[in-house]
Amino acid sequence: MTGNTITKPSDLSCTPSRAARELGLKRGEFDLAVHLGRIRTAPDEGGGGRRVAHAEIDRLRSADGFPETFLESVRTVGTTDGAALMQVTSVRFTRLARLGLVVPVRFYLNRYRAVVWFYLAEELRQFAADKNHTALLNGRTPEGMRDQLQEGLDLRPRNWRGRHLGFLLRQADGPWERAGALAALLDPVQVAETVQDPYERAYLNRFRPDPPASGAPGSPAAHLAERITTAEDPDEISWLRADLAQVLEEARGHRPAPRPTSEPTASQSAVERGAPRPTAELTASRPIVEPAGAPPIADLVGPPQSPSEHPPEPAPEPGRSRGMLGWLRRGSV
Repeated sequence: MTGNTITKPSDLSCTPSRAARELGLKRGEFDLAVHLGRIRTAPDEGGGGRRVAHAEIDRLRSADGFPETFLESVRTVGTTDGAALMQVTSVRFTRLARLGLVVPVRFYLNRYRAVVWFYLAEELRQFAADKNHTALLNGRTPEGMRDQLQEGLDLRPRNWRGRHLGFLLRQADGPWERAGALAALLDPVQVAETVQDPYERAYLNRFRPDPPASGAPGSPAAHLAERITTAEDPDEISWLRADLAQVLEEARGHRPAPRPTSEPTASQSAVERGAPRPTAELTASRPIVEPAGAPPIADLVGPPQSPSEHPPEPAPEPGRSRGMLGWLRRGSV
């Protein structure tokens, strides 16, 4: 009965956690490999996040030197270890990083809210092995670069944003997802100026990925991380907005943002604002139905009485308590 067997998507792929275990990777190593495009993932058709195909796991396992070679390709180092790897001082390494010659791959904020940058060891080795960089590693820093450093140039946040944008675009499965990736690096004001339609902006926010978690929301660490993940340079903002506008045109043609189908009627609007429905309207729309076999309601109620024919209210009974307690007791009788 193999011809009637139904293959489920879960039989062909697995979650990232399980994929990391099958590959013998720590979750941080796995996430970085996905970030760098070393491990391919696919969206879950059921909306449960990304998944890894078993064929992809088999491809990685069959590579020469796995897992040692693969682990070395995703190994990261900080400033001190990176300087030792390139055989330069930590000061020179920091200068090279601020000038954008070596690009960080991730960062975190330590307990003193200082930014700690990490770099791929593989890329640092390649930079140091390039003979064109010998003067930068051993000689005097060129005058133009020294002037830029003295003016406060630091390209580490911008270079990280560029790398992070590449990761987000690789994970995007359509034009709205690509637009959300671009919007993730822009300030909300910049996004509002670029995407002026409120319905499109609300729909775009559904595809805007969350920033890397750094501290509790609203904390100083979170604000600092937000500064790193948000474009600041005018030229960077300009090309991000231009790309967002271009991708948004494609997204409109692919699938327009949803809008309200019709305006609410006057009566619906009044009810939504909390206004009561007219009593007469409700009464007229609900006819009185007499149960089968019951005497007519008019016979039970009797003819209408004039005000003078109303029976007088009974006098209060002796000993009945007065005040609020007595009123409550009379109401319960």
